[in-house]
This record gives sequence, C-alpha cells and structure tokens, in this order.
Amino acid sequence: MLSEQCKNRFSQAALLFVLLCCHNMVSAEQWVVHSQEEYGHAAKNIKAGDKIVLADGVWQDFEILFKGQGTEKQPIELTAQTKGQVILSGQSNLRLAGEYLVVSGLVFKNGYSPTGEVISFRQNASTLANHSRVTETVIDHFNNPDKFSSDSWVLMYGQHNRFDHNHIVGKSNAGVTMAVRLNNEASQQNHHQIDHNYFGPRPILGSNGGETLRIGTSHYSLSDSFTVVENNYFDRCNGEVEIISNKSGSNTFRNNVFFESRGTLTLRHGSGNLVEGNVFLGNGQDHTGGIRVINGNQTIRNNYLSGLTGTRFGGGLVVMNGVPNSKINRYHQVDNALIENNTLIDVSNINLAAGSDEERTAAPINSHFKNNLIINKNKQDPFHLLDDVSGIAFSNNAMSQAAPSEIENGFELVSAELVMAENGLWYPSDIKSVELGASRNLQPITKAQVGVTWYEKQSKPVDFSAGKQTTISNSEQLVLGLKTAERGEQFILADGEYILDKIMEINTVVSIQAENPGKAILFNLRPVMFEIADGGSLKLQGLVIDGKDAVDSAGNVLIRTTKLPTLQNYTLIVDQVKVRHLNVNHSYHVFDAGYRSLADLISITNSEFVDVTGDILKLNKELDDLGIYNAEYVVMNNNRFTNVQGAIATIYRGGTDESTFGPHLEFSQNTVLNSGTGKRNKVGATLLLHGTQVNLITGNSFGSSAPVVLEHTVGEPRTTITNNQFEQTPKPVIKQLFPLSGAVLSMSGNIYQ
Repeated sequence: MLSEQCKNRFSQAALLFVLLCCHNMVSAEQWVVHSQEEYGHAAKNIKAGDKIVLADGVWQDFEILFKGQGTEKQPIELTAQTKGQVILSGQSNLRLAGEYLVVSGLVFKNGYSPTGEVISFRQNASTLANHSRVTETVIDHFNNPDKFSSDSWVLMYGQHNRFDHNHIVGKSNAGVTMAVRLNNEASQQNHHQIDHNYFGPRPILGSNGGETLRIGTSHYSLSDSFTVVENNYFDRCNGEVEIISNKSGSNTFRNNVFFESRGTLTLRHGSGNLVEGNVFLGNGQDHTGGIRVINGNQTIRNNYLSGLTGTRFGGGLVVMNGVPNSKINRYHQVDNALIENNTLIDVSNINLAAGSDEERTAAPINSHFKNNLIINKNKQDPFHLLDDVSGIAFSNNAMSQAAPSEIENGFELVSAELVMAENGLWYPSDIKSVELGASRNLQPITKAQVGVTWYEKQSKPVDFSAGKQTTISNSEQLVLGLKTAERGEQFILADGEYILDKIMEINTVVSIQAENPGKAILFNLRPVMFEIADGGSLKLQGLVIDGKDAVDSAGNVLIRTTKLPTLQNYTLIVDQVKVRHLNVNHSYHVFDAGYRSLADLISITNSEFVDVTGDILKLNKELDDLGIYNAEYVVMNNNRFTNVQGAIATIYRGGTDESTFGPHLEFSQNTVLNSGTGKRNKVGATLLLHGTQVNLITGNSFGSSAPVVLEHTVGEPRTTITNNQFEQTPKPVIKQLFPLSGAVLSMSGNIYQ
C-alpha cells in the first residue's frame, strides 16, 4: 500500500495536471470574424488550440494567409460559421503555412485565384505547411477566364499533410486540378494523404495540361513521395489522356473509383509505386481507360476494370516500351513490373510494348503477368503485342477467348458467364476462376461516401429538352425570349416569317424549333444571326434560314461563338434545317468557331444547304500548333450540300502533342454537289482534315466537287473511307505529315467516275 506521503504527492501531481489542462482549455480562443480586417487581427494573434470562424456570407477578393504553430493535440483551426455558407469569390485564394493547421467548410466559386493556385500548402518557397489538413472544402468552377492561362487548384507542399473529404468540380482552364510538389527536400518523402475526395466532372480541355491529379514532376521523378491516394471518386474526369499522372516514386493508389473518365491512371515517371484495389467503370464510354505502366518496380494488383474502350496510350491496361538510356523526362524501361490478380471485363485494349517506335525500343523486362482474369463477352481478343514481350512472364491467367500464340501458355480458357456479387461487381461463375482476378471483398467507394454531405454532386448536362416550352409567334418574342431564356428552354416557332434585325446571343442551353418543320422561316438582316456566348449551347430544328436580305458585307456568318476565348465547352445541334441564299456577298459562312473555343459536339443532320459562298463549318482557329483544336466530335449525316463555294468542313489540330483524343469526324450518307470549288476556297477541298484522330467517311455521294483532303499528323489517327461515290471529283488525298507508328487507313468500296 502507498504511504500517506506518497498519496499526497500523487494527489498534488494529479491536481497540477488537471490545472494545466484547464489552463490550456481556457487559453484557447475562438475568433468569429466578419471582415478581412478582423481576420487579419485574429491571424496575427492565434496560438495553439485557437479557432478562427469566418462569418457566413460572401467574402469577395479575399486572399487568405493562414499561418500558425499548432500542435498535434492542439491544432489551429480555420472554419466556416456554417459549412457551405462561407463563399470565397472574386479573386480569392488560401495559403497555409506552419504546423498542425486545419481548414474546413469553405466554398470557392464565382471567381478565380489571382495567383497560380487556389489552395496552397505554403506561404512562399521557404515557408511551408506540415502536418496540416484541408477538409470539407469545395472548389466549384473557380476558373481563370483565360482558358489557357495555366493554374492549379490545389498544390501540396511540405510533409505529412492531408487533403480529404473535399469537393472539386468543373476545372475548365489549363493546368492540373491538384498536384503534389517535390521541388525541394522539404517536400520530398512527404507522406501526404489524399483521401475521400470527390473529383467531379472535368470537361475535355482539347489540349495537354488537363490532368486531374499529378504527383511530382519529371525533374524530380527520381525522388520518392510516399503519397497515399485512396478512397477517392473520379467522376467523368475527361481533361486529357492522363487522369492521374504519377511522376515520383513509392506512391500508393488504393481503392479509388474512376467512373466514365477518359484517360488512365498513368505511372509516367518514378518507380516502386503500388496500384491496388481500384475500380474503373467505363460503361462503354469513348476513350475510357485504366492503368498505364512505365518505369521500374511497379505493382498492379487486385484492380477491377470494366467497360473500357480506350485505345493506344489510353487503353484498359497499357505496358509501355521505354527509351534506352532515357532522359529523365522521357520513357524509362518497364523493369520488374508485377501485374497480378486483376479483373478485366469488356476491356477493348490491353496494349503491351505500347509506343514501340524508332525511339522507344526498350521492351519490358523481368516482369510478371499472373493470376489475372480477362472476360470479353464479345469474344474479341483485347491483346495487342506491339514489340517483343518475352520479358513478361505469363502464368496462371484465365481468359474467355484464346490468347495470342506468343503468350497462350500463360492462359487457360474459361466461361464468359458472370454473376453480380453483393459489392455490385461482376465475377465469373466458373469455379476454375474463383481464385483469379480481383478479390470478391472489394468494396468500391460510392459518391455518397466522398466529398461533403452539404453540397450537391450533380453536374448540369447539356439537355435541350430539360426546360419549359415557350410558344413564339413573332420576331420580337423570339429576341426577348432569348435574352431571358432559362436553361433547357424550348422555343416553339409558329408557322410564318421571322425578320431578325438583331444579333441573338445564346447565353444558356436553348433550342429553337419549328412547330411544323419547314413552315417557320428566319430571315437574317445582320452580319451574324446567332452568337454562342460562354455557357451557351444551341439546337436548331425544322427551320428554314434564308440569307437573301442579309447586310452586304463580306464574311457574314449565320452562327458563331463569341470572339472572346470561352471557358465552357458548348454543343451545337442542327437538324432538319434548310439554309439557302447565303450568297449576297462572298465568304458567307454557316458556322465559324472562335479562337480558344471548344465544342463537345457539333451535329448537323437531315439538313440542306444551297447557294453558300463560304464554308459550312470553320473549325480552324488554333493555328499556333500546340495540339489545341475547336471541336471534339463533328457529326454530319444525311445532309445535302449544293453550290457551296467554300469547304463543307475545315478541321485543324496542329502540333505534335499526343495528350488528347480528338477531333473525331463522322461524315456519312451526305450528298455533295458542285461544292468546294469556289475561287476563295483556299484549302481546295470539300473536307480538309488536319490532325483529326478518328475519321469515318462512308456512304456519301460527291459530284463535281473538290477532293477530300486528310493530313495525318501524330497520335495514330484512324481513317475509314468506304462505299462513297466520287463522280467528276478527285480521289481523296491522304498526306502523312509526320513519321507515324501506327496510322490506320481503310479504304474500300469506293466508286470513282
């Protein structure tokens, strides 16, 4: 038993401990601030355990420096009075600097950062944040208005920081959405954690520089990061071919979901990385990809990949060729890769030794591909062996169709029959396959489990029938209606003539339809009829558009995008429309895309164009040859073009960048008569396609017209020209402008007269 003296001493020590705790609790302060001046005063006086609370409301042009020295048990907090009700707008941003800082509850929207980042874990190059956290924070379409002025939304520096349960959506301008920087020793071997975030839709950028997440850079790629990326949801992250660009070593990518995202998780630089337990759900969407492997000692295991259509570098599983004695920024040889226990269901392309060319000659070595399960319900062989694959040992894999002869010893045939498990994923019913592929214990993270609970995870698709219907009977009603149009509103034009003497600006998603096709006639009196502004999309259906009364000014255009660069991609639909008499002056165009504008889709179907002195589609403004272009998908089906002096379409994608997927052209079942031969048609073609990546030209009839001209550049373009009739029209001209490693050209069934 303790002596009375010991008891007294123990009691005194306990009392002292309690008093110290109480003192610390009392000394911690909460600062509720209502202005930037009040915040500045609080920020200068905060100490361990303190909390700064931003009052609810809109904080305009607020550049926050959150700096302090907290402790593990007593961090310093910056939070919102009510989560989601503190809005940072205008030119605002946030910098963290110090130790044990926690930020939560903020929303960045309706503005952009005046610097190169929205949230940065540093004050400057020498003052970083460590052991700090940003959680439950939203960045929503907080874009620099200059689309190709590159910035990043989140930059992580320092060590032992966490970015979790955040909502990041709608980055439209150039620059990686989020990056981990390793540009000095204080930020290397950082052990950051990036988890439970919602990376919402990122639209197609149409250029390099649209990654969602990057860890490191090529310059520091030989350094280890030890960053863990887990339990995040990547929802339609479509910026470019790399969704995640790993450029450092010893990172872990675990239990993330990639939903209908174009591109791949790319191990671009750095070695010793682990990719496990991730779920890729492409659902058959264009260019959805999986995992791309480069460099040494990479482990790819227990991943589930389904419905991926991506090709080339964006395939479902891609193992690259390297460059011998590679420079740090090129392609290091795949060495000692382990690819095991992955399930691939309806994956179109598994590309091994990908990128093989005169430079990339170092095939994979010392690598293993084992215990994987590959099921394609269409029985199509997904493997493409593009160089020597003897450096990959194949063993104990199963596939629903025969493997290529070079690797068939490593595979056995299994049934393609699948059953859905409780986790929502499909597994084979064949007992032989039970131990192969991804684990049945996978639990894909859901959208409800990531991000914040108080901010809606729903992007606004372009839906031309989502809004109300408004009946229009005269020109004034149409002009006024478009000025105040709601998103998705449908303007239904009664039979009659509409004299339009003002340029009609399209600021949102609207459609203009004839109540009775062919009975509503629009006469344009201005140099421009419709101008698609940033955020606008337009559908025209069943109309007749007549240019006979247009102002006599060279270079008129029916539809154009604003002359200013635009951030948001747009859609243009033209269906059952007759356009005539665009010949009151020379170079009268139907559609002219502006510089730094990008259409997700331009579709012209079931329409007729007669007597046009200019072009139908001018998609050729990006002449700086940076890989940028004006339209991702162009569809022109079942139309008739007569006496069009210019080109039916001029599409241009210049340069040698390979980070994008488009443009795509589908031109089918059209009739082209006496077109493309005007003296002002400088391209000398009905279709001039420079650098387009996918071309389908089929079932068309060309009569007395200029030729189709295709100028293949980089990116392994795929062109199909079949079952067309060329009467008094030259054969298509195919030009190979760069040495190519796999351009695909298919021409058959064409008739020349």
